Parts: sequence; C-alpha cells; structure tokens
Amino acid sequence: MNKTICWLGFALLVMASPARSETPNIEEIWAIVQQQQVEIDELKRKLAAADAQLAAADQKIEATGDYLDTFAMSEMQQPSTTIGGYGEVHYNNLNADDSARDVDQIDFHRFVLFFGHEFTDRIRFFSELELEHSLAGDGAPGEVELEQAYVDFTLTDTLSAKAGLFLLPVGILNETHEPPTFYGVERNSVESDIIPSTWWEAGAAVSGHYETGLSWDFAMHSGLAMPTTGGNAFRVRSGRQKVAEALASDPAYTARLRYSGIPGLDLGLSYQYQTDASQVSNDGLDEGQLLSANAIYSIGDFTFKGVYASWDFSGAAIEAAGADSQTGWFLEPSYRFRTARGDFGIYGRYQDVDAARAQDQFTQNEFGVNYWPTDNVVFKFDFRQREHNLASEAGRDFDGFDIGLGYQF
Repeated sequence: MNKTICWLGFALLVMASPARSETPNIEEIWAIVQQQQVEIDELKRKLAAADAQLAAADQKIEATGDYLDTFAMSEMQQPSTTIGGYGEVHYNNLNADDSARDVDQIDFHRFVLFFGHEFTDRIRFFSELELEHSLAGDGAPGEVELEQAYVDFTLTDTLSAKAGLFLLPVGILNETHEPPTFYGVERNSVESDIIPSTWWEAGAAVSGHYETGLSWDFAMHSGLAMPTTGGNAFRVRSGRQKVAEALASDPAYTARLRYSGIPGLDLGLSYQYQTDASQVSNDGLDEGQLLSANAIYSIGDFTFKGVYASWDFSGAAIEAAGADSQTGWFLEPSYRFRTARGDFGIYGRYQDVDAARAQDQFTQNEFGVNYWPTDNVVFKFDFRQREHNLASEAGRDFDGFDIGLGYQF
C-alpha cells in the first residue's frame, strides 16, 4: 500500500514538474520517492493527531452539555428558604373626657418574622412568628404568637390548596396588615372588633384563581370559643383561640369570592359559618354567621377603601344581652403624592362600630399623613376623635394623636 502511494506521488510530481532537459537517473528517482514518503508520513501523523483532538473536543463538549443540563435541573429543583418580617412602634397621646382614661405611652407594638421554604416549585411552606409589646411572660404586657404555619400546594394552573395554621380570607386587613400597606398608626376598629384581625385558625383550604381576575377560597377550620359571662361576654375578639390547645368540637367554614379584573378595582365578599360560637352546648350561644364585603378602588394616586362586616348570632343568652347582631363599617379616601425624596399620603377615615361591649359601640373620625422614604418604610401621624353611643360610656370619649414608624422586608 505504501509503495503504491509513493509511486502515485512520484507520478504526480513528474506531471506537475516542468519538463527537464535530461532524464533523471535511478538514484535521483529513489531520493525523490523517499522524500515524498517522509512528507506523506508527516501528513498522516498530523491527520491522526487532528482526529484525536477532535474526538477529545467532542467528549468535552458532550460532558459540558451534560453538566449544564444537570446544573439547570438542580437549580430548578434546589430547595430555597426565605426570611422576611415587619414591625411597628407607636406613640399614643389621647385625652379622654374622663382624665383617668387618658393615654400617653410608647410601645413597640409588633415585631414579626416570616420564614418560608420552597420544597419544590409546587410545594411551599410559610410561617409568621410575632412578639407583641416587646415583652412576653408572667406579668408582661405582650405575648409570642404563631400567626401562620402552613404548607401550600399548587395543584393546577388555576387551583391550589393549603393545610395548617393560616389567616382567614375576610376583609382587607386580615391577610395584608404590614404597616407600609395601610394608613393610620392603629389598625381600623372594624377589622379589630367585628372582624377580629389578626385572625388565624387551623384547618385546610382550597383556592381557585383565573386570568379574568376572579378568584375564590373555601376553608374548613377551627372555630371561635366566645365567652358568655364576664366583662368580655359575647365579644368576638375574645373568642379567638389562636390554635393553642383549642376546643374543636364545633368547626367553622369560610368562603370568599374576589374580583380584581378591572385595573385599580379589588372587590371581596366573604361568608363565615360558626357551628357553635362558644364550643359549649346549651350555654345560650349557638351558631354564628359573618357576612363581610370590602372594596378598594384606585384612580391614579387616589384610592378609596370601604369595609362592611356584620355578625348574626343565635341563642337565648346572647339575644337577651342584645349582642346577637354586631356590625361595623368604615370609609377611607386617600391620596398619594410621589416625589423624588419619597411619597406622602393623606387620608381620612370614618368608622361606625357596634360590637358586644358598650365600650366598643362608637363612631370615630380620623385623618392623617403617611410618609414613605422608600416603599417598605413608613412614618405615620394621625389625629383621632371618638364618641361612644351610650351615655354611660361618655367618659371614654377622646381626641388625640398618634405617631408611628413601620417597616417590612
């Protein structure tokens, strides 16, 4: 084979070479053939080396591709843990008609930490741990509370479910109550006395959400255990068990329908049914039903909010006490000014509350200003004036101002 190549190379050389005046002798021909053989061997060596380099490069490219595929898959499946939180400090200066009821105090009202974890892109955990009033323990004014701890499951593109301890889907404030998200140092009284925010229970819920802006929630969960005697008798807020060894003989159910399909508009309608609002049979307090409606409408920097909530209870004892119907509502217009040094917002709010206790039956006017140097930090100032419905509570009437600082991250 090699000799054949040599002779072919010689023939090509002869044909490509200019005509010579003399015919080369056998020694010259042999020298030419040997030189051609050396050159051919060198070409073959280089070709083999190039083939080897190309094969190695192919292996490296394939290995790199496999690594990138593995890395991308691991990134998609890598669990992630997140931490967040919020907090707020308040100064209250309120002058009551009965000076013994004056308030002049400063309080770090809430310090809250969020912990979340993503097990997969469809299974997530969320929790919220809160310390109220800086100190908790015997004789201290505050307490440590677990406000949320649930696992959320994405079932389909439009359907999800969760189980554990979660905030109920009622009103505006109960699920979204970080200080930079609302006006006023103190949370509104309707979503404190009638809707007892912050209100969480343990159970399971399923939710649907659609591109049209329509969504719904349905939850089965632990219920209230409202007292029927004492100074807090039939008070809804005092019925929260906070899922701390809570009585669970009589569950509750909550359903919500929500619509946000028009830019700037957010509407919600909730219904809750308590099978026994005291968790005790034959004590004069039986079932309870809560109906609430809320609306938020924004046009540019102007926003209007409103909430209405009403309880209807049955039972001889609560009806005799006149607390079987408890209602509240508020209206709140606001305007936000955006500047290079942060945003300023002004608001006004009118509240009407008719809850179980005489001291929780009042109207209140307030107005104030929020300043956000950045979106997640807010300074607040407001002025409040409260008048109670019953003459026996006139000494609780007050006016005064509040100053606050809040943040979230």
